[in-house]
Amino acid sequence: MQNPPWKRLIEGPIPSNVMRFAKQTGKAINTYSMIGEGETVLLSASGGKDSLALALALSLRRRWLPIDYTLKAVLINWLEHPIAQEGLELLEEYFTALGYELTIYHERQNPDSFNGDFNCYLCSRNRRRIIFEHCRKEGIELVAMGHHLDDLVETTLMNLCFRASFSTMLPVQPFFDGKVTVIRPMIEVREKNIASLAKQLELPVIKPVCPYDQSNIRSRLKPIVSSLSHLDPLTRQHIYNSHHFEGRV
Repeated sequence: MQNPPWKRLIEGPIPSNVMRFAKQTGKAINTYSMIGEGETVLLSASGGKDSLALALALSLRRRWLPIDYTLKAVLINWLEHPIAQEGLELLEEYFTALGYELTIYHERQNPDSFNGDFNCYLCSRNRRRIIFEHCRKEGIELVAMGHHLDDLVETTLMNLCFRASFSTMLPVQPFFDGKVTVIRPMIEVREKNIASLAKQLELPVIKPVCPYDQSNIRSRLKPIVSSLSHLDPLTRQHIYNSHHFEGRV
């Protein structure tokens, strides 16, 4: 069986579009001083296209940079919607080939502490809790998440329209008085470019089922953002530029 295209990237030449993607990711890393020499970067992996693409970018980037950093990843396998063993093995192969040390947690998505409540916010908070607890145990200070430009735009509109707050996710976001810092290296990358790349390279996308994937507010905002972009193709970029972000201290 022929190796998928992503495997041929590891030692072979890098196509121009993959190089552009890696450089665009690197641009945000440099602009906001996200990663320094000798640091350990923990990737929050879901098995979806975004985290797999970011894993590739961070790995490829080390090939031509004068600095080095350690790559690790955490994957949370929700017991309510588990990834099949075959899928977990494909993901382990992918991360290992890219130079990551992968840790898999098998956790409940909707624990008893939620008292029967469940929504996107609680799920996200539960994921962050597990990741931050892993950081505490392992002494890791830097967490990379696969959020992209479209996520930032949708979050801006959610906060503006439903919370009366002009705010969004940050390229660099400290937690616990700076003991842990979340970075988002793909914050300037369009989702459609990530999807195209994942398809071209046949990344082993194995995303767990989300019961709210097609009905949550974020998914319902996507066509609205698309409609605005028909009025001005730079809509997403304008929203990004309207924020004034600071780099990592």
